[in-house]
Order: sequence, then structure tokens, then C-alpha cells
Amino acid sequence: MILNVTIAAAAALTTVLLTPLACIYVPQRKLEGRRYSKTKPLHEKGKAKLIAHRGLSGLYLENTVEAFEAAGQKGYYGIETDVHVTKDGKFIVTHDDDLKRIAGLDLIVEETDYETLRGLRFQDPYGKGIEEYRLPSLEEYLRICKKYDKQAILELKNKMRPQEVLAIAKEVEKLGWLHRTTFISFAGENLVELRKGFPDADAQYLVEKVGEKELAFMKKYRLDCDLKWSIATKKTVKRLHEQGIKINCWTVDGVACAKILTWYGIDYITSNIIE
Repeated sequence: MILNVTIAAAAALTTVLLTPLACIYVPQRKLEGRRYSKTKPLHEKGKAKLIAHRGLSGLYLENTVEAFEAAGQKGYYGIETDVHVTKDGKFIVTHDDDLKRIAGLDLIVEETDYETLRGLRFQDPYGKGIEEYRLPSLEEYLRICKKYDKQAILELKNKMRPQEVLAIAKEVEKLGWLHRTTFISFAGENLVELRKGFPDADAQYLVEKVGEKELAFMKKYRLDCDLKWSIATKKTVKRLHEQGIKINCWTVDGVACAKILTWYGIDYITSNIIE
């Protein structure tokens, strides 16, 4: 009896110690050889729906046509990306405020005109045989989502002027994909403006904590929650669900971590690689 208790206690302690490690991001080159595609996808088990973070960015340069196309050909529920407003008031798809990380260029996206940004070409960092990458337009991204019948998960980067938020939503509407687009943003002001012009649009508030302030804001503006995975707990998930708020967790690249989150009851998981 004592032996059985000791073994059980040791197993429990091992699980507690190792579970966080299973959630830590593993560099892509170590992931490529793993057999994720041969396992039954999580979303096919009636659990969390999977979203491709910046396209299939574990295999292709993030936020490019190639990354979006690759995600479209997989079983993801949605494809996530980021949209900035350029210096001349147009819309370009990229994540960072500048291009140092992805291209080594000292250019600030929102201080550069659209044609200059579209004319840039980047080298392939993954050895996929792609000669050059470029920054996609918002329209290109949306057309790929529509082509593959994927939910568009569109992050409004930085605080925008009200007319810019509405112009982006109108472009989505013009392409006939408003009903399949989820707008997300860290800038709550963007989502407030979205609600004014498009009261029924699907939207999520990006947060790194869920306090009374964040919860009240989501309830007031009928927003779901886009939550950093590392602060997700079963208690937090239950609390949000009791308020009718769905939860997306970002960015989850470990299968073990994804399984824990689905056990918590997470609705969506955003990942660079899991499919």
C-alpha cells in the first residue's frame, strides 16, 4: 500500500514538473521531422479549433502568400495574420512595426508608403526553394482564406484611426468574407470603433491577463478573449465561459500543452506548427 502511494506521488510530481516543459516552444528545425500530420488533428476530436499563426509559419516565412497557401491546404480552422496601415493610408500584411527581424531592413512599416513595401523582396530562410518572398496585400490574404474556406483571423496592429478600422472592415465586406472574419487587437480602441460600424462582426480582445477591467471591457463590447497561453488556467477558462466568452490561446507549439488546454475547455488554439 505504501509502495503504491509512493509511486503515485512520484508520478504526480513528475507530471507537475514536466508539463510546463512540454509547452515550451521547440525550434522549427527540430519539429519538421516529427509526425504531427500522422496523428489525428485535435480539431477532429471535437475539441479546440486550430488556427495557423501568421500562416503555416513553422515551415514558411511568416505572413507571406506561401505561408497562407500552406495553411490553407492543411486542416486548420482559420489563418491568422496582422495588418498595418501604411504611410499613404493603405493596408499591408506583416507583424512587426519594422522589417529588421524578417528582412534586415531599417524600415518602419507605418512610415513607409505601400508601393515601396510591396516592392521589397526577402530571401527564403527555410531552404524551401522559394526564390523570394514579399509582403502580401490584405486582399491577397483574404482571397486565400476564401479560396480554402478558412476563417480569417485578422489582427489590427497598433492603435488605428476610426476611419482606418472601418476601411479595413469594409474591404473585408467587399470581398464577401466579413461573416468568416474574426477581428483581433491589443488596442481596445480599435475594437470599439469596429463595433460602431459593424456591430455584429466577430471580434476578440488580445490580452495577457484577465482582471476585472479586461472582463468588463469584453462584456460591454461583446468581445471574445484572445489569451496568452501561459496564463490560461482551468479556473480562468471556466470564469470566461460562464460569461459567454469564448477563448483563443496563443501561441501554442507543443502538442502536450495543446492537449492540456483542450482539457481546460479552450475553444481555439493558435499555433505555428501544430495541425
